[in-house]
Amino acid sequence: MPRKIPSNSALQAFEAAARHGSFARAADELARTEGAVSRQIGRLEAFLGVTLFERIGNRVRLAPNGARYAVQVREILDRLERNSLYVMGQPIEGASIDIAAIPTFATRWLIPRLKHFQNQHPDITVHIAERMEPFLLAGSGFDAAIHFEHPAWAGMHLHPLLGEVLVPVCSPALLADAGANPLLDALPRLHRRQNPDAWRIYAQESGIALTHPAMGARYDLHSMLIEAALAGLGVALVPRLYIGAELEQGRLVTPWPDGKVVSKNFCLVLPEPIELADGPLQAFAKWMLNEARGLAPHRGT
Repeated sequence: MPRKIPSNSALQAFEAAARHGSFARAADELARTEGAVSRQIGRLEAFLGVTLFERIGNRVRLAPNGARYAVQVREILDRLERNSLYVMGQPIEGASIDIAAIPTFATRWLIPRLKHFQNQHPDITVHIAERMEPFLLAGSGFDAAIHFEHPAWAGMHLHPLLGEVLVPVCSPALLADAGANPLLDALPRLHRRQNPDAWRIYAQESGIALTHPAMGARYDLHSMLIEAALAGLGVALVPRLYIGAELEQGRLVTPWPDGKVVSKNFCLVLPEPIELADGPLQAFAKWMLNEARGLAPHRGT
């Protein structure tokens, strides 16, 4: 049965006229005559069986049904344009995969290593988008996700990657300004908003006394905490896996012990077993697992 969908030209004419509040301005934008726009909208109204515009002399005004429909049509046309541009940007030869990832993990761990994957698989393009919360992978448009273990992933195939162990870090300048052998309790502490108990738990694990463990500035993302620590704003409790380069370069220091407990586990979420995944996704999945285990060869970097 054919779909009951208006013509694309009628929808474009209606959306432009609704946005401008004028058939004439819509005609200018679409390089049509005002009469052609008016006829397209008239056909659309006939197709829908409702009045979209109120005609008052030479002026037009959206009717209530038209105002509601205009919002829906604009969203659909915008999404269709984005999806079309996405397809137009795909490689003529080769393949692409779409990965959803926690933003800090993507920027601090995954993206800096992607050149290794690109060198090994130059015909595969990896697209990355951020997702803070678990979601329904089926029908999402994503081939896989890199996220924390969570009950919401029930029915998916989870492959452990890395554990999140928190470590206190700060700028060397902060320690220099604080004098010789400063106590952690005497330094400003930075917090991740979503984990307000992190410093209290760290104090219990490490045996380091903190008078007011919840006191200090709060940030949404670990990447913000890292930047704040680099700027000398305080001591940040962040995953060690995010700060390897800064520790190696001496831009951050950690004179205190690491946390003793893995707070969260990162995993690769796939809709099916690796062995059943298509070639590009299977290649990426195997590379990710080897990279997380420190087994991936880094040739040609």
